[in-house]
Amino acid sequence: MKREDALFNWIQIQVVADARPHDHSAQETASFFSELLREDHQMSGLGYRQEGPWYIAYGQVSGEEWQGRYGAEAVESLLQAIESEPKYNG
Repeated sequence: MKREDALFNWIQIQVVADARPHDHSAQETASFFSELLREDHQMSGLGYRQEGPWYIAYGQVSGEEWQGRYGAEAVESLLQAIESEPKYNG
């Protein structure tokens, strides 16, 4: 998987996992993408913060500082889809 795709998937599911700490599937999926980024793309220290309409992902790639910017609407779309589905909120 390309690094950019893995990063977008990671930040989307990490936002879900942080919003839904008891959702084991979200936690496991976030861990999967974190591990994939660590093992396949030599990324470490991953984190994110929200700045207005953006999510800023950050970490290190092979020891070098890295940041990427993602639109909040796109990042939060997975969380919104999950939370609007009654079978996941019973």
